[in-house]
Amino acid sequence: MAQITITPRVAIDDADIEFQFIRASGPGGQNVNKVATAAQLRFNAFTLPGDVYHRLRTLAGRRLTDEGVLVIDARQHRTQERNRADAMERLLDLLRRACEKPKPRVKTKPTRASRERRLESKRKASGKKRTRGRVGLYD
Repeated sequence: MAQITITPRVAIDDADIEFQFIRASGPGGQNVNKVATAAQLRFNAFTLPGDVYHRLRTLAGRRLTDEGVLVIDARQHRTQERNRADAMERLLDLLRRACEKPKPRVKTKPTRASRERRLESKRKASGKKRTRGRVGLYD
């Protein structure tokens, strides 16, 4: 059982990754109806640490099932080997992005000058709209 290292903290087992090959539409000529070249990668995401799993759930969207299985379809190439490599690369890219902790937002206050600029622009807009009213008989 080989380990695939994502980050120094996170590694996954080969046993958690399963490949199925299915027939794919698209390029391939007559071969497309006979040979199963599209790769479908299935990865059990519950094996990941909790925080990484939650970020992966957000990133993966519909590709993650309710059972915690990540499904990646690769059918871009004409051969099983290239589709398998493409699916694997996409999985590793997704896992690397899920391992990155988001930078916490630091609340800031607007500067005094920016508040004054905002209020001044509001006064100008208000004055402009005030002059747009109907012209009276004695104006």
